[in-house]
Amino acid sequence: MEKKVCIDCGETIKGRSDKKFCNDICRNSYNNKLNSDTTNYVRNINNILRKNRRILEENLKGETTTISKQKLIDKGFNFKYYTNQIVTKNNHTYVYCYEFGYLLLEKEMVLIVKRKEK
Repeated sequence: MEKKVCIDCGETIKGRSDKKFCNDICRNSYNNKLNSDTTNYVRNINNILRKNRRILEENLKGETTTISKQKLIDKGFNFKYYTNQIVTKNNHTYVYCYEFGYLLLEKEMVLIVKRKEK
């Protein structure tokens, strides 16, 4: 019978014939290494999205607020990242970061809104 070895650490495996890892630590370690590149990329984008959402939430006073685009940029807002866009009947494009959104206005101003629950 062939000896099975752990695909993470190389130790001999005891137990079932279809086992790939000697223990949970090796299984977790192997999968973390396997997914680390994608995980870091997704984690970085999610951090940007959460930061954008927080900035919009902190600056929303009442139902809508108008603020300069530069003030949002100064607070660390990144206009390249958002979760979705909605185009209204009037052909205005609202850009959303989760439930908080904005509309780019004239003179480098931004209208901040919160999506209403249906």
